[in-house]
Amino acid sequence: MSALIGRTRTRGVETLSLDAVGTRNALSAALVADLAEALTDCAKDPRTRAVVLTHTGTTFCAGADLRDPPDPGALVGVLRQIVELPKPVVARVTGHVRAGGLGLLAACDLAAASAAATFAFTEVRIGAAPAIISLTVLPRTDPRALARYYLTGERFEAAEAVRLGLLTATGDDVDETLAPVLDGLRRSSPEALTETKRLLTAKVLETFDRDAAQLTALSARLFSSAQAREGMTAFLERRDAAWVV
Repeated sequence: MSALIGRTRTRGVETLSLDAVGTRNALSAALVADLAEALTDCAKDPRTRAVVLTHTGTTFCAGADLRDPPDPGALVGVLRQIVELPKPVVARVTGHVRAGGLGLLAACDLAAASAAATFAFTEVRIGAAPAIISLTVLPRTDPRALARYYLTGERFEAAEAVRLGLLTATGDDVDETLAPVLDGLRRSSPEALTETKRLLTAKVLETFDRDAAQLTALSARLFSSAQAREGMTAFLERRDAAWVV
């Protein structure tokens, strides 16, 4: 069992829980590697009808771990792995989602969150851009509506995430919201689910094929810039960055 990924199974649904509460489930090199390993196991297991991706603690994912960031290629790889997994992947969110965590959310085929969940593309506030996660976010959202949050880093609520296309549904009780979804997946033919998912993800995978190298290079360039160094230092020191006026 992966050290940073909890795993449980109920009636053909494998639940993978991001379990690095101390770093608010930030995307470290180790967490990304463990998630990739768990997804590989799910893909191979004929008993698994669907995968639920959830979390422990009050944060689904805080974005990249600034102290131990994953290799950009590994992050691209795990996002593509979710999209290509031959079983539906459903995000279950009861806490906050920031930056790279929204890339995970958008990679999932379906996503539900409690009404108390909050979301933000915070990259611009530390001198970076939501580059790699755009591979999954942009094909599945309304770009005009999304522009405000990409450009400002503002926090938004679950109802707004539904409007943008990041979430399938929201409700006070996320498990109640997901119950009919998981029931429907259990009632569906495994082969039919795989082929239907391929129909739904074709355009997303085209984006990976076309843009992954360019966006990975952009991410690397920005994260190594002087402004990003200042932004990340300011974030870790809990102060405003030098450019704030």
